[in-house]
Amino acid sequence: MAQGPRVLRTVSALRRALQPWRRGGAIALVPTMGALHRGHLVLVQQARRRARRVVVSIFVNPTQFAPGEDFGSYPRRFAEDIAALRAEKVDIVWAPTPAAMYPDDFATRLAPEGAALAGLEDKVRPHFFGGVGTVVAKLFTQVQPDFAMFGEKDYQQLRVVTQMARDLDLAVRVVGVPTVRESDGLAMSSRNAYLTESERQIAPVLYRVLKTSAADIKAGEPVESVVAAGRAKIRLAGFTLDYFEARHAHTLAPIDRRRDGPMRLLVAAKIGKTRLIDNIAV
Repeated sequence: MAQGPRVLRTVSALRRALQPWRRGGAIALVPTMGALHRGHLVLVQQARRRARRVVVSIFVNPTQFAPGEDFGSYPRRFAEDIAALRAEKVDIVWAPTPAAMYPDDFATRLAPEGAALAGLEDKVRPHFFGGVGTVVAKLFTQVQPDFAMFGEKDYQQLRVVTQMARDLDLAVRVVGVPTVRESDGLAMSSRNAYLTESERQIAPVLYRVLKTSAADIKAGEPVESVVAAGRAKIRLAGFTLDYFEARHAHTLAPIDRRRDGPMRLLVAAKIGKTRLIDNIAV
């Protein structure tokens, strides 16, 4: 019978387990909130390519959820997650309790700027990147990985975390991994489980609009008009649109000409009760 992974729940136990490995090859971290899908497992596989040891964290971080968001109902499937990680031969699952991460006297939080204030996710969820920055900084400090794997689906998060690691001189290389998609293009997400059957049929519209918009911009169409048309298509499909924007791929500043730098199209929209995000390079 397959063994492992070791499931650890205290910082002291994690440090004891990792200490012997630090002189014997690289360590990679895959931060997750559980409810694992194939996209997460691709992150694990990419981690294994770069490091001898792989740590996957499972922690539903309360500080990145605002009141009224889905913290209480966020999918939690710990036994299934462990089975999937066992099949991938993960070495350690770091699954701290909320008390281990945020003890009663916890008093320090990060306030990321730069890409964290780009007017995308932060405009809709102003609490979000403070929570993400704080928990990821703690994970990096606890695990001290050589590599940390993040999916490009959460593109603004990837840029924020990359900048944070650089700004704080953390000895970790943040690696962005291309978005893993369903056969119809829908970006894999734990929140896809919330979609009704009819909503699931509509959801791939986001990726289709991203693809056609990117192609139109590459063909020389004005960015402003392409983005406006994309917004209209998304709303017509039945979504409530939070944003559909063309941004500089590194800074996430607004950009209206492709020649002004690498460009990324980013979208967030709600269908029914489910909020979906996606993005694509231009």
